[in-house]
Parts: sequence; structure tokens; C-alpha cells
Amino acid sequence: MRPIGVGRRNWLIAGSDSGGETLARAMTLIETAKMSRLDPQAWLADVLDRIHDHKINRLDELLPWQWRPAGQTHSTAA
Repeated sequence: MRPIGVGRRNWLIAGSDSGGETLARAMTLIETAKMSRLDPQAWLADVLDRIHDHKINRLDELLPWQWRPAGQTHSTAA
């Protein structure tokens, strides 16, 4: 909750209502990644790098609570 309280002052300079909404969306993504015990910068960089060619019906794999770095895949025992 502290980052939200500290950020409140910064949101005053968002420029417009839509700028404030964009900032709120970004903060939500960052805080969700933190709650999932991920490095938000690493998660966001990887997702932005992979999202353009990721299958649309599998976008849930990129959510913070299901995300795996690009080199890691789910292994299935045969």
C-alpha cells in the first residue's frame, strides 16, 4: 500500500484523466508482479518481448501468477 500512497503525489502530474488511468494500469501490473514475487522489470520486459507472437488463446500464460521466463517451459513426464 505504501507505493500507492507515495505515488498519489506523482499522479497529480499525469497530465490528464487518461494519463492518470494509464498510470493506474501500469501501477496495477507492477504491484501484481510484486505480489507474485516476481521482478516486475524482468516480467514486463519478457512479456512485452513475447506478446507480439504469442497465441491469443494462451495469453493467460503471460499473467504474473502463471508466467515462466522464456527459457523455462512446463515439463511433462512421459
